[in-house]
Amino acid sequence: MSGNHFNQPGLLIKEMCESHWPEVAQVYKQGIITGFATFEKEVPSYEQWNKNHLSNCRIVAYRDDKIIGWAALSPVSGRSVYRGVAEVSVYVAESERGSGVGRLLMEELITSSEKEGFWTLQSGIFPENKNSIKLHEKTGFRFIGKREKIGRLDGIWKDNLLFERRSEIVGVY
Repeated sequence: MSGNHFNQPGLLIKEMCESHWPEVAQVYKQGIITGFATFEKEVPSYEQWNKNHLSNCRIVAYRDDKIIGWAALSPVSGRSVYRGVAEVSVYVAESERGSGVGRLLMEELITSSEKEGFWTLQSGIFPENKNSIKLHEKTGFRFIGKREKIGRLDGIWKDNLLFERRSEIVGVY
C-alpha cells in the first residue's frame, strides 16, 4: 500500500480489516445521508457487508489515525466467466470530499485489482453524483450507458449511469 500522495502529509492507505468496520461504517453512513451515493438506506452489519464484498481489494485511507475513506470491490456474478469483473465502491468522509482522497483510493484499488487479476471494473452512479462521475472519468473509466428508473429511493425512481474501466494490462490473464 502507498504512503503520501497528492502532497498530503500523514495520508496513508492500508488494507481494510474487520476492526476498521466501525469507522468504515461511519464514512458509509455519511455517503448514505447524501441520498445519491447508494440505494442503501442503512449501514449494514459487518457480516452482511462482508458477504457482499470480495475478500481482497479492500482498502482504507487514514489521516491522523482516523479513517477518512474506503474502497472495496463486489462481484458482479458468481459465474466463472466473470471472475475478472467487479463493481467498485469508493466512499470519502464528508470533511475530506474534494481533497483527492477519493482519487488516491481509486488509483490504489485499480492497482490492487489488476494484481488480483481483474480486467474490468464497473460502477453504477446516480446522475446527481457529479464528484463520483468526475472521479471515474479522471481514473480511466468511460461512460457506457444509462439505466433509467432502475430503482426507487424514498419513493422516487432513480437512474443509474454505467461506467467501466478495462485494464490496460493486455494478455496477462
